[in-house]
Amino acid sequence: MQWAVGRRWAWAALLLAVAAVLTQVVWLWLGTQSFVFQREEIAQLARQYAGRYWAEISDTIISGTFHQWREGTTKSEVFYPGETVVHGPGEATAVEWGPNTWMVEYGRGVIPSTLAFALADTVFSTQDFLTLFYTLRSYARGLRLELTTYLFGQDP
Repeated sequence: MQWAVGRRWAWAALLLAVAAVLTQVVWLWLGTQSFVFQREEIAQLARQYAGRYWAEISDTIISGTFHQWREGTTKSEVFYPGETVVHGPGEATAVEWGPNTWMVEYGRGVIPSTLAFALADTVFSTQDFLTLFYTLRSYARGLRLELTTYLFGQDP
């Protein structure tokens, strides 16, 4: 498995696909606010939209903090290490990771529906096709492992 650098708008993160199938995925994230922005008012761009998927996504915080603003509210919920943030299917939230936030993300549902949003900035903004390749390769390896285990009952 290989770590890949991911970017969603003003977020920068390291991610590793631990396990993946068409209906489930486990990612390990090291999240940080953007290292590009220096001024406090610009750094507020690190508060981002979490997406609206056909999947339930849960993030278990290992270290750092995770702020979440649910749709229709102006008050944030703060999550700390050991707590789990759940994003239900079809829900949208605004989120912010504190510095040095590590989390394990588990997704269950139509996982390919999450990839377009997760990779949009990589394709259209940074045009970092090597990171796109690493991310998709990591996910494809997880899919292959799950498929061969399902079909043949063993690792490839």
